[in-house]
Amino acid sequence: MMKRFDVFTLVPQAFAWFVEQHPVSTAIGSGTVQVVVHDLRQYGLPPHYEVDDTPYGGGPGMVTRVDVVAAALEGVFGQPAATIRETRDVYVLSPGGRPFDQRFSLELARSDRDLVLLCGRFEGFDARVEALFATGSISIGPYVLAGGEVAALAVLEAVIRLLPGAVGNFQSVLEESFSDELEGKVEYPQYTRPREYAGMEVPPILLSGDHAAIAAWRRQ
Repeated sequence: MMKRFDVFTLVPQAFAWFVEQHPVSTAIGSGTVQVVVHDLRQYGLPPHYEVDDTPYGGGPGMVTRVDVVAAALEGVFGQPAATIRETRDVYVLSPGGRPFDQRFSLELARSDRDLVLLCGRFEGFDARVEALFATGSISIGPYVLAGGEVAALAVLEAVIRLLPGAVGNFQSVLEESFSDELEGKVEYPQYTRPREYAGMEVPPILLSGDHAAIAAWRRQ
């Protein structure tokens, strides 16, 4: 079953390189993932394709218009904007949203619904965008960026890498930082060749061949 990701943004070029990188490109190539990026400006108001305006009540910055977002959603999905969240997960990227963590990424990966991400710029979206069209909002941390694109990239990669066909050895996804396999803890230290470097050697237990002892060491 293919999972589709739709991203609405004023900076579509920010995603061009991303879809060509592993594991996203691998998942796309396997046919399990589709990533579609939409330029909000194509749905701007004529004659200059305006997408934002000054905020009511005064203040600096520009706010992305709710009618422009509605036109974009309806143009892509062919249905009223307010009904899209009934069959898809629709999230605004916002510093005030639900904190994004591994558990949240698992929820989105396991959902049988496609995912829609709305990326604002500068002062963000008119509040009616989230109220009328979105399932909710996502925050990748308590700080402010110029737009939601970087946050969307983080969400996309975190979710896509959990889907079948994204990584060569799916066990690496099952046993990693914050996974149930590690009881939500950070992953154990990893080592590879050379065996010794700058006076620091690989822990002897990892060279012992005793898999039970190695597993116990990793759980410490």
